Amino acid sequence: MLLFTLLIPFIAAIILLFIKNSKAANIAAISFSAFTLSIVLCIVFTKTTNIDLAWLPQLNSRFLLQADGLAKILLLLTAISFPAILIATAHNQLKNKHIFLSLMLFTQTGLTGVFLAGDALLFYFFWELALIPVYFLCSIWGGEKRIAVTFKFFIYTFLGSLFMLIGIILLYTNTPDHSFAIESFKHATLTSAQQMTAFVLFFIAFAIKMPIFPLHTWQPDAYEQSPTAVTMVLSAVMVKMGLYGVIRWLLPLFPAAAKTASVFIIDISVVGVLYASFIAIRQDDMKRLIAYSSIAHIGLMSAALFTQNEIGMQGVLVQLFSHGINVLGLWIVADIIEQQTGTRSMKHLGGLAKKQPTLAILFIGFALANIALPLTNAFVGEFLMFNSLFQFNPWVALAAGISIVVAAIYTLNMVQKVAYGEVSEMTSTMQAPNKYAQAVLIVLLIVVFFTGIYPQPLFNLTADTLQNLFC
Repeated sequence: MLLFTLLIPFIAAIILLFIKNSKAANIAAISFSAFTLSIVLCIVFTKTTNIDLAWLPQLNSRFLLQADGLAKILLLLTAISFPAILIATAHNQLKNKHIFLSLMLFTQTGLTGVFLAGDALLFYFFWELALIPVYFLCSIWGGEKRIAVTFKFFIYTFLGSLFMLIGIILLYTNTPDHSFAIESFKHATLTSAQQMTAFVLFFIAFAIKMPIFPLHTWQPDAYEQSPTAVTMVLSAVMVKMGLYGVIRWLLPLFPAAAKTASVFIIDISVVGVLYASFIAIRQDDMKRLIAYSSIAHIGLMSAALFTQNEIGMQGVLVQLFSHGINVLGLWIVADIIEQQTGTRSMKHLGGLAKKQPTLAILFIGFALANIALPLTNAFVGEFLMFNSLFQFNPWVALAAGISIVVAAIYTLNMVQKVAYGEVSEMTSTMQAPNKYAQAVLIVLLIVVFFTGIYPQPLFNLTADTLQNLFC
């Protein structure tokens, strides 16, 4: 089943290259992604066996796939996100849509591989496989400034990947059996200087991908200029690659270096949280507001990770899934509004609750989750993360806590401008959203409140990860 999660989207991506009819391509892409979701659900709720096959024997690198709780929760998020995105954006008009959908499924293949790989070289291969299609998706189907923005995105990610590759080679040459397996990397004989060097190389790659301050500058522009379907992938799933890398590779492989650097990383993460939160207040473009909100949420997760506290880690593991669901819902609503009104400017919107009350209710539900209102999924993760920050340093927790108030300000301000007030000229043209997109939003909102009221399944799913990290 682990192999099928890679093969199905990969084969589907190749098939889609030959289906030039947009409607048929949509149906095929959605069907394949839904089939992948059904397999992932089987993996999540059953005990899975790792896959270990020969791959590059000359380098002692193996095709090793592993599915513990951490991998499963991100595998589930990826498998939910892609059919949701494809269904919600099925009616968006794009040139050569079959190629667009093919690249989307190539991206899904890469992301799935990143979350399953237990071999460093295989991890790097899938890391690049996930990024390359996104480069073409942004540069071909993006907005007016797509070339400059995509070039910036490429430079950042290329440098991050280069640093990580150097780090991988450094570890490989110091393993006792010259293997790329993560277990071999854990037994690498490194001096203190070598461990810190490798830590920095890996951390830069992961920090760019999250992104956290001050390596975040590519993100708001990329989110704004990318097609909304691609922005959804970047924000809901792809940023989790960096956080996943910290949990899977960085903390277990470089414990001493992580402890030394923890105070600095927590400080810059909290600075990033506040910086992004205050900039979000100033935004009029819905895409940019959601983008800066995402930077703030990721920064909080980064800070909680480096407290190296079991409570904080549990909060991050839950929030990895919760943030993806919440931000996906916000992006889908923003896309529906933009597709129907032709604008993302909040000053030109208003009165959504009068014109389309169902869509407004769904929008408000995701907005409340974005500010971690009790009974929503985000409250669970944020409560645990702030708990760990308070144990680490009460003043750091207080500084990060300011973001809660600021998030409420910019999120509720967005709700007020878009959903309430008099019906604007642009909002007056809106029709009822596509029933399939509306169904996706309803399902996602059910997940928001179900996991907010009863998060135990998420705790159970990630229990083995916590045990391996802290026992």
